[in-house]
Amino acid sequence: MTTVEVTGSHVPSWRGGFGRLLSAAVISRFGDALRGAALPLLAFSLTDRPLLIASVTACGYLPWIVFGLLGGAVADRVDQRRAMWVVDAVRGLLVAAFAVAVALGHASILLLIALAFALTTLQTLFDNASTALLPALVDRASLGSANTRLMTGQKIAGGLMGTPVVPLLIAAGAAVPFMADAGTFLLAAALVASLRTTAPDRAPGPVGSTLRGEIADGLRALWRDRPLRGLCAATALCNVGMGALIATLVILVTGWLDAGTAGYAAATTAFTIGGLAGGLVNGRITTRLGPMRSVLLAGSVQTGALVVMGSVRSLIAVVAALGVFGFMSMLWNVNTTTLMQQRAPAEMLGRVSSAFRTLAAAGAPLGALLGGAVATAWGLNTPALLTAAFFVLSVIALIPAVKPDVPVVAPQYDATTAHVAG
Repeated sequence: MTTVEVTGSHVPSWRGGFGRLLSAAVISRFGDALRGAALPLLAFSLTDRPLLIASVTACGYLPWIVFGLLGGAVADRVDQRRAMWVVDAVRGLLVAAFAVAVALGHASILLLIALAFALTTLQTLFDNASTALLPALVDRASLGSANTRLMTGQKIAGGLMGTPVVPLLIAAGAAVPFMADAGTFLLAAALVASLRTTAPDRAPGPVGSTLRGEIADGLRALWRDRPLRGLCAATALCNVGMGALIATLVILVTGWLDAGTAGYAAATTAFTIGGLAGGLVNGRITTRLGPMRSVLLAGSVQTGALVVMGSVRSLIAVVAALGVFGFMSMLWNVNTTTLMQQRAPAEMLGRVSSAFRTLAAAGAPLGALLGGAVATAWGLNTPALLTAAFFVLSVIALIPAVKPDVPVVAPQYDATTAHVAG
Protein backbone atom coordinates (compact mmCIF):
# COMPACT_ATOMS: atom_id res chain seq x y z
CA MET A 1 0.00 0.00 0.00
CA THR A 2 1.13 3.51 -0.77
CA THR A 3 0.54 6.24 1.76
CA VAL A 4 -0.63 9.46 0.15
CA GLU A 5 -1.21 13.05 1.18
CA VAL A 6 -4.56 14.03 2.64
CA THR A 7 -4.32 17.74 3.17
CA GLY A 8 -4.04 18.67 -0.47
CA SER A 9 -1.11 21.00 0.20
CA HIS A 10 0.31 20.22 -3.25
CA VAL A 11 -0.94 22.74 -5.81
CA PRO A 12 -2.47 21.19 -8.98
CA SER A 13 -0.95 22.37 -12.24
CA TRP A 14 -3.14 24.56 -14.42
CA ARG A 15 -1.74 22.73 -17.41
CA GLY A 16 -2.50 19.15 -18.32
CA GLY A 17 -6.22 19.80 -18.63
CA PHE A 18 -7.05 20.82 -15.05
CA GLY A 19 -7.42 24.48 -16.03
CA ARG A 20 -10.00 23.69 -18.70
CA LEU A 21 -11.84 21.29 -16.41
CA LEU A 22 -11.94 23.98 -13.72
CA SER A 23 -13.16 26.57 -16.23
CA ALA A 24 -15.90 24.22 -17.44
CA ALA A 25 -16.98 23.47 -13.88
CA VAL A 26 -17.13 27.16 -12.98
CA ILE A 27 -19.09 28.14 -16.10
CA SER A 28 -21.52 25.26 -15.67
CA ARG A 29 -22.03 26.06 -11.99
CA PHE A 30 -22.86 29.66 -12.90
CA GLY A 31 -25.67 28.37 -15.09
CA ASP A 32 -26.76 25.86 -12.44
CA ALA A 33 -27.09 28.71 -9.95
CA LEU A 34 -29.31 30.65 -12.33
CA ARG A 35 -31.55 27.64 -12.84
CA GLY A 36 -31.40 26.51 -9.22
CA ALA A 37 -32.54 29.89 -7.91
CA ALA A 38 -35.08 30.55 -10.64
CA LEU A 39 -36.74 27.13 -10.54
CA PRO A 40 -38.19 27.34 -6.98
CA LEU A 41 -39.20 30.95 -7.58
CA LEU A 42 -41.01 29.87 -10.75
CA ALA A 43 -42.62 27.01 -8.85
CA PHE A 44 -43.70 29.42 -6.11
CA SER A 45 -45.32 31.63 -8.76
CA LEU A 46 -47.27 28.66 -10.13
CA THR A 47 -48.57 27.31 -6.81
CA ASP A 48 -48.55 28.20 -3.12
CA ARG A 49 -48.85 24.56 -2.01
CA PRO A 50 -45.63 23.58 -0.16
CA LEU A 51 -45.95 19.88 -1.02
CA LEU A 52 -46.11 20.57 -4.76
CA ILE A 53 -43.13 22.93 -4.57
CA ALA A 54 -41.21 20.31 -2.60
CA SER A 55 -42.07 17.70 -5.25
CA VAL A 56 -39.89 19.57 -7.76
CA THR A 57 -36.90 19.10 -5.46
CA ALA A 58 -37.85 15.49 -4.68
CA CYS A 59 -37.91 14.55 -8.36
CA GLY A 60 -34.55 16.24 -8.78
CA TYR A 61 -33.08 13.66 -6.38
CA LEU A 62 -35.05 10.59 -7.45
CA PRO A 63 -32.88 9.62 -10.46
CA TRP A 64 -29.92 8.97 -8.13
CA ILE A 65 -31.93 6.12 -6.62
CA VAL A 66 -33.07 4.76 -9.99
CA PHE A 67 -30.00 5.30 -12.18
CA GLY A 68 -27.13 6.26 -9.87
CA LEU A 69 -25.47 2.84 -9.68
CA LEU A 70 -25.82 2.33 -13.43
CA GLY A 71 -24.24 5.72 -14.08
CA GLY A 72 -21.16 4.76 -12.08
CA ALA A 73 -20.74 1.43 -13.86
CA VAL A 74 -21.03 3.11 -17.24
CA ALA A 75 -18.54 5.81 -16.18
CA ASP A 76 -15.95 3.10 -15.48
CA ARG A 77 -16.49 1.58 -18.93
CA VAL A 78 -16.52 4.60 -21.24
CA ASP A 79 -14.24 7.50 -22.12
CA GLN A 80 -15.09 9.80 -19.22
CA ARG A 81 -14.18 12.99 -21.07
CA ARG A 82 -16.49 12.12 -23.95
CA ALA A 83 -19.30 11.13 -21.60
CA MET A 84 -19.07 14.47 -19.80
CA TRP A 85 -19.22 16.72 -22.86
CA VAL A 86 -22.01 14.73 -24.51
CA VAL A 87 -24.10 14.88 -21.32
CA ASP A 88 -23.54 18.63 -20.99
CA ALA A 89 -24.55 19.17 -24.61
CA VAL A 90 -27.77 17.22 -24.12
CA ARG A 91 -28.55 19.08 -20.90
CA GLY A 92 -28.00 22.38 -22.66
CA LEU A 93 -30.54 21.46 -25.34
CA LEU A 94 -33.08 20.31 -22.75
CA VAL A 95 -32.84 23.53 -20.74
CA ALA A 96 -33.06 25.61 -23.93
CA ALA A 97 -36.28 23.82 -24.87
CA PHE A 98 -37.62 24.44 -21.36
CA ALA A 99 -36.76 28.14 -21.65
CA VAL A 100 -38.77 28.34 -24.87
CA ALA A 101 -41.74 26.70 -23.11
CA VAL A 102 -41.52 29.23 -20.27
CA ALA A 103 -41.30 32.13 -22.71
CA LEU A 104 -44.42 30.90 -24.49
CA GLY A 105 -46.34 30.64 -21.22
CA HIS A 106 -46.47 26.84 -21.08
CA ALA A 107 -44.70 26.43 -17.72
CA SER A 108 -46.37 24.10 -15.22
CA ILE A 109 -45.41 22.20 -12.09
CA LEU A 110 -45.46 18.95 -14.07
CA LEU A 111 -43.03 20.41 -16.61
CA LEU A 112 -40.73 21.60 -13.81
CA ILE A 113 -40.79 18.11 -12.29
CA ALA A 114 -40.01 16.52 -15.67
CA LEU A 115 -37.06 18.87 -16.24
CA ALA A 116 -35.63 18.22 -12.76
CA PHE A 117 -35.90 14.46 -13.27
CA ALA A 118 -34.29 14.52 -16.74
CA LEU A 119 -31.36 16.75 -15.73
CA THR A 120 -30.52 14.68 -12.67
CA THR A 121 -30.77 11.44 -14.68
CA LEU A 122 -28.02 12.76 -16.95
CA GLN A 123 -26.11 14.07 -13.94
CA THR A 124 -25.72 10.54 -12.55
CA LEU A 125 -23.35 9.76 -15.42
CA PHE A 126 -21.70 13.20 -15.52
CA ASP A 127 -20.83 13.43 -11.81
CA ASN A 128 -19.38 9.93 -11.58
CA ALA A 129 -17.36 10.45 -14.75
CA SER A 130 -16.08 13.79 -13.42
CA THR A 131 -15.01 12.26 -10.10
CA ALA A 132 -13.18 9.47 -11.92
CA LEU A 133 -11.54 11.83 -14.46
CA LEU A 134 -9.92 14.24 -12.00
CA PRO A 135 -7.22 11.77 -10.79
CA ALA A 136 -6.16 11.45 -14.44
CA LEU A 137 -5.52 15.20 -14.61
CA VAL A 138 -3.70 15.81 -11.30
CA ASP A 139 -1.43 13.65 -9.18
CA ARG A 140 -2.89 11.93 -6.13
CA ALA A 141 -1.13 14.23 -3.65
CA SER A 142 -2.84 17.26 -5.25
CA LEU A 143 -6.40 15.90 -5.14
CA GLY A 144 -7.32 17.76 -1.95
CA SER A 145 -6.14 21.08 -3.36
CA ALA A 146 -7.76 20.38 -6.73
CA ASN A 147 -11.11 19.58 -5.15
CA THR A 148 -10.92 22.70 -3.00
CA ARG A 149 -10.21 24.86 -6.07
CA LEU A 150 -13.02 23.24 -8.02
CA MET A 151 -15.56 23.68 -5.25
CA THR A 152 -14.39 27.20 -4.37
CA GLY A 153 -14.55 28.26 -8.02
CA GLN A 154 -18.03 26.83 -8.28
CA LYS A 155 -19.08 28.70 -5.14
CA ILE A 156 -17.82 31.98 -6.58
CA ALA A 157 -19.58 31.43 -9.89
CA GLY A 158 -22.75 30.03 -8.39
CA GLY A 159 -23.30 32.23 -5.37
CA LEU A 160 -21.45 35.50 -5.79
CA MET A 161 -21.98 35.78 -9.54
CA GLY A 162 -25.02 33.64 -10.30
CA THR A 163 -27.66 33.70 -7.59
CA PRO A 164 -27.66 37.46 -6.86
CA VAL A 165 -28.41 38.33 -10.50
CA VAL A 166 -31.39 35.99 -10.78
CA PRO A 167 -33.95 38.63 -9.68
CA LEU A 168 -32.59 40.96 -12.39
CA LEU A 169 -32.77 38.24 -15.04
CA ILE A 170 -36.29 37.26 -13.99
CA ALA A 171 -37.27 40.91 -14.28
CA ALA A 172 -36.13 40.72 -17.92
CA GLY A 173 -38.30 37.63 -18.45
CA ALA A 174 -39.03 34.38 -16.66
CA ALA A 175 -37.27 32.40 -19.39
CA VAL A 176 -34.02 34.41 -19.34
CA PRO A 177 -32.26 32.53 -16.46
CA PHE A 178 -32.97 29.20 -18.16
CA MET A 179 -31.74 30.34 -21.55
CA ALA A 180 -28.52 31.55 -19.91
CA ASP A 181 -28.17 28.18 -18.17
CA ALA A 182 -28.50 26.41 -21.51
CA GLY A 183 -25.67 28.52 -22.91
CA THR A 184 -23.35 27.66 -20.02
CA PHE A 185 -24.01 23.94 -20.51
CA LEU A 186 -23.01 24.18 -24.16
CA LEU A 187 -19.89 26.24 -23.42
CA ALA A 188 -18.82 23.81 -20.69
CA ALA A 189 -19.34 20.92 -23.11
CA ALA A 190 -16.99 22.59 -25.62
CA LEU A 191 -14.28 23.05 -22.96
CA VAL A 192 -14.45 19.44 -21.78
CA ALA A 193 -14.45 18.18 -25.37
CA SER A 194 -11.19 20.09 -25.93
CA LEU A 195 -9.39 18.13 -23.20
CA ARG A 196 -6.64 15.86 -24.48
CA THR A 197 -6.33 13.24 -21.79
CA THR A 198 -5.54 9.59 -22.14
CA ALA A 199 -8.00 7.19 -20.62
CA PRO A 200 -6.74 5.73 -17.32
CA ASP A 201 -5.38 2.22 -17.45
CA ARG A 202 -8.05 -0.29 -16.57
CA ALA A 203 -7.37 -3.90 -15.77
CA PRO A 204 -9.44 -6.18 -18.00
CA GLY A 205 -12.57 -7.35 -16.23
CA PRO A 206 -13.26 -11.02 -15.56
CA VAL A 207 -14.64 -13.04 -18.47
CA GLY A 208 -18.41 -12.71 -18.61
CA SER A 209 -18.43 -9.57 -16.49
CA THR A 210 -21.79 -7.79 -16.49
CA LEU A 211 -22.92 -4.33 -15.45
CA ARG A 212 -24.85 -5.91 -12.61
CA GLY A 213 -21.75 -7.72 -11.34
CA GLU A 214 -19.59 -4.61 -11.68
CA ILE A 215 -22.13 -2.58 -9.73
CA ALA A 216 -22.06 -5.22 -6.98
CA ASP A 217 -18.24 -4.99 -6.90
CA GLY A 218 -18.49 -1.24 -6.33
CA LEU A 219 -20.95 -1.71 -3.47
CA ARG A 220 -18.69 -4.30 -1.84
CA ALA A 221 -15.65 -2.04 -2.18
CA LEU A 222 -17.53 0.78 -0.46
CA TRP A 223 -18.84 -1.48 2.33
CA ARG A 224 -15.40 -2.89 3.18
CA ASP A 225 -13.76 0.52 3.55
CA ARG A 226 -14.69 1.63 7.08
CA PRO A 227 -14.14 5.40 6.70
CA LEU A 228 -16.07 5.55 3.42
CA ARG A 229 -18.84 3.38 4.84
CA GLY A 230 -19.19 5.67 7.85
CA LEU A 231 -19.15 8.78 5.67
CA CYS A 232 -21.79 7.29 3.40
CA ALA A 233 -24.13 6.52 6.32
CA ALA A 234 -23.64 9.99 7.80
CA THR A 235 -24.17 11.70 4.44
CA ALA A 236 -27.32 9.67 3.81
CA LEU A 237 -28.84 10.90 7.06
CA CYS A 238 -27.77 14.48 6.32
CA ASN A 239 -29.36 14.32 2.91
CA VAL A 240 -32.76 13.35 4.27
CA GLY A 241 -32.65 16.60 6.19
CA MET A 242 -31.12 18.54 3.31
CA GLY A 243 -33.93 17.41 1.04
CA ALA A 244 -36.39 18.97 3.49
CA LEU A 245 -34.34 22.17 3.86
CA ILE A 246 -33.63 22.79 0.18
CA ALA A 247 -37.21 22.07 -0.85
CA THR A 248 -38.63 24.59 1.61
CA LEU A 249 -35.91 27.25 1.97
CA VAL A 250 -37.68 29.56 -0.46
CA ILE A 251 -40.84 29.20 1.65
CA LEU A 252 -38.99 29.83 4.91
CA VAL A 253 -37.40 33.05 3.61
CA THR A 254 -40.21 34.45 1.47
CA GLY A 255 -43.06 33.13 3.62
CA TRP A 256 -42.06 32.74 7.29
CA LEU A 257 -39.65 35.69 7.22
CA ASP A 258 -41.61 37.61 4.56
CA ALA A 259 -38.28 38.72 3.06
CA GLY A 260 -39.20 38.37 -0.62
CA THR A 261 -36.90 37.38 -3.49
CA ALA A 262 -34.22 39.83 -2.33
CA GLY A 263 -34.11 38.09 1.05
CA TYR A 264 -33.91 34.71 -0.65
CA ALA A 265 -30.98 35.93 -2.76
CA ALA A 266 -29.28 37.28 0.38
CA ALA A 267 -29.72 33.96 2.18
CA THR A 268 -28.28 31.88 -0.66
CA THR A 269 -25.44 34.36 -1.16
CA ALA A 270 -24.53 34.05 2.54
CA PHE A 271 -24.26 30.30 2.08
CA THR A 272 -21.89 30.89 -0.82
CA ILE A 273 -19.70 33.34 1.07
CA GLY A 274 -19.45 30.89 3.94
CA GLY A 275 -18.40 28.18 1.51
CA LEU A 276 -15.68 30.40 0.07
CA ALA A 277 -14.30 31.08 3.54
CA GLY A 278 -14.35 27.35 4.23
CA GLY A 279 -12.38 26.71 1.06
CA LEU A 280 -9.66 29.14 2.15
CA VAL A 281 -9.00 27.38 5.46
CA ASN A 282 -9.98 23.81 4.63
CA GLY A 283 -6.38 22.67 4.19
CA ARG A 284 -5.27 24.06 7.55
CA ILE A 285 -8.23 22.58 9.42
CA THR A 286 -7.76 19.19 7.78
CA THR A 287 -4.04 19.21 8.56
CA ARG A 288 -4.76 19.87 12.22
CA LEU A 289 -7.76 17.57 12.74
CA GLY A 290 -7.50 14.98 10.00
CA PRO A 291 -10.16 14.42 7.30
CA MET A 292 -12.67 12.41 9.32
CA ARG A 293 -12.59 14.65 12.39
CA SER A 294 -12.99 17.68 10.09
CA VAL A 295 -16.22 16.15 8.77
CA LEU A 296 -17.39 15.45 12.32
CA LEU A 297 -16.73 19.07 13.30
CA ALA A 298 -18.63 20.27 10.23
CA GLY A 299 -21.72 18.21 11.03
CA SER A 300 -21.77 19.30 14.66
CA VAL A 301 -21.55 23.01 13.87
CA GLN A 302 -24.10 22.72 11.06
CA THR A 303 -26.60 21.25 13.53
CA GLY A 304 -26.43 24.40 15.63
CA ALA A 305 -26.83 26.61 12.55
CA LEU A 306 -29.97 24.72 11.56
CA VAL A 307 -31.51 25.23 14.99
CA VAL A 308 -30.97 28.98 14.58
CA MET A 309 -32.59 28.92 11.12
CA GLY A 310 -35.69 27.21 12.42
CA SER A 311 -36.14 29.08 15.68
CA VAL A 312 -35.00 32.69 15.23
CA ARG A 313 -37.46 34.70 13.13
CA SER A 314 -34.97 37.18 11.78
CA LEU A 315 -33.50 37.48 8.28
CA ILE A 316 -30.16 38.58 9.76
CA ALA A 317 -30.01 35.48 11.98
CA VAL A 318 -30.93 33.14 9.13
CA VAL A 319 -28.39 34.77 6.79
CA ALA A 320 -25.65 34.42 9.44
CA ALA A 321 -26.63 30.80 10.12
CA LEU A 322 -26.51 29.97 6.42
CA GLY A 323 -23.05 31.54 6.22
CA VAL A 324 -21.80 29.23 8.98
CA PHE A 325 -23.61 26.31 7.38
CA GLY A 326 -21.91 27.00 4.05
CA PHE A 327 -18.48 27.26 5.71
CA MET A 328 -18.84 23.82 7.23
CA SER A 329 -20.39 22.36 4.07
CA MET A 330 -17.15 23.08 2.23
CA LEU A 331 -15.16 21.14 4.84
CA TRP A 332 -17.57 18.22 4.60
CA ASN A 333 -17.69 18.08 0.80
CA VAL A 334 -13.99 18.54 0.06
CA ASN A 335 -12.85 15.93 2.57
CA THR A 336 -15.51 13.43 1.53
CA THR A 337 -14.73 13.72 -2.19
CA THR A 338 -10.97 13.60 -1.66
CA LEU A 339 -11.17 10.57 0.62
CA MET A 340 -13.24 8.78 -1.99
CA GLN A 341 -10.79 9.55 -4.79
CA GLN A 342 -7.80 8.55 -2.67
CA ARG A 343 -9.18 5.38 -1.10
CA ALA A 344 -11.16 3.84 -3.97
CA PRO A 345 -9.30 1.66 -6.51
CA ALA A 346 -8.70 3.70 -9.66
CA GLU A 347 -10.42 1.20 -11.95
CA MET A 348 -13.50 1.23 -9.70
CA LEU A 349 -13.73 4.90 -8.82
CA GLY A 350 -16.84 5.50 -10.92
CA ARG A 351 -18.65 2.59 -9.27
CA VAL A 352 -17.55 3.43 -5.72
CA SER A 353 -18.50 7.05 -6.33
CA SER A 354 -21.91 6.07 -7.67
CA ALA A 355 -22.52 3.64 -4.81
CA PHE A 356 -21.66 6.37 -2.31
CA ARG A 357 -23.76 9.01 -4.04
CA THR A 358 -26.75 6.73 -4.63
CA LEU A 359 -26.90 5.47 -1.06
CA ALA A 360 -26.25 8.95 0.31
CA ALA A 361 -28.92 10.58 -1.87
CA ALA A 362 -31.55 7.89 -1.39
CA GLY A 363 -33.27 9.71 1.46
CA ALA A 364 -33.31 13.16 -0.15
CA PRO A 365 -36.60 12.72 -2.09
CA LEU A 366 -38.27 11.46 1.08
CA GLY A 367 -36.77 14.41 2.97
CA ALA A 368 -38.12 16.87 0.39
CA LEU A 369 -41.63 15.45 0.73
CA LEU A 370 -41.29 15.36 4.52
CA GLY A 371 -40.25 19.00 4.46
CA GLY A 372 -43.32 19.96 2.48
CA ALA A 373 -45.61 17.93 4.75
CA VAL A 374 -44.04 19.28 7.96
CA ALA A 375 -44.25 22.87 6.70
CA THR A 376 -47.92 22.36 5.89
CA ALA A 377 -48.76 20.75 9.22
CA TRP A 378 -46.62 22.66 11.75
CA GLY A 379 -45.30 25.82 10.16
CA LEU A 380 -42.90 27.06 7.50
CA ASN A 381 -39.92 27.07 9.90
CA THR A 382 -40.20 23.46 11.05
CA PRO A 383 -38.34 21.82 8.10
CA ALA A 384 -35.11 23.49 9.33
CA LEU A 385 -35.61 21.93 12.77
CA LEU A 386 -36.34 18.56 11.14
CA THR A 387 -33.06 18.90 9.24
CA ALA A 388 -31.22 19.61 12.51
CA ALA A 389 -32.57 16.35 13.97
CA PHE A 390 -31.21 14.36 11.01
CA PHE A 391 -27.83 16.07 11.33
CA VAL A 392 -27.67 14.95 14.97
CA LEU A 393 -28.22 11.37 13.80
CA SER A 394 -25.54 11.76 11.11
CA VAL A 395 -22.96 12.95 13.64
CA ILE A 396 -23.74 9.94 15.83
CA ALA A 397 -23.34 7.62 12.81
CA LEU A 398 -19.99 9.19 11.94
CA ILE A 399 -18.36 8.73 15.36
CA PRO A 400 -17.36 5.03 14.89
CA ALA A 401 -15.47 5.91 11.69
CA VAL A 402 -13.56 8.71 13.42
CA LYS A 403 -12.02 6.64 16.23
CA PRO A 404 -9.23 6.48 15.40
CA ASP A 405 -8.94 8.82 12.41
CA VAL A 406 -7.86 6.40 9.68
CA PRO A 407 -4.84 7.45 7.60
CA VAL A 408 -5.49 7.82 3.90
CA VAL A 409 -4.05 5.06 1.77
CA ALA A 410 -4.34 4.02 -1.82
CA PRO A 411 -6.26 0.72 -1.58
CA GLN A 412 -5.78 -2.26 -3.81
CA TYR A 413 -8.54 -4.20 -5.51
CA ASP A 414 -8.57 -7.85 -6.42
CA ALA A 415 -11.18 -8.43 -9.12
CA THR A 416 -11.33 -12.15 -8.41
CA THR A 417 -12.27 -11.75 -4.75
CA ALA A 418 -13.83 -8.27 -4.73
CA HIS A 419 -11.77 -7.41 -1.66
CA VAL A 420 -10.46 -3.98 -0.78
CA ALA A 421 -7.29 -3.87 1.23
CA GLY A 422 -6.65 -0.92 3.48
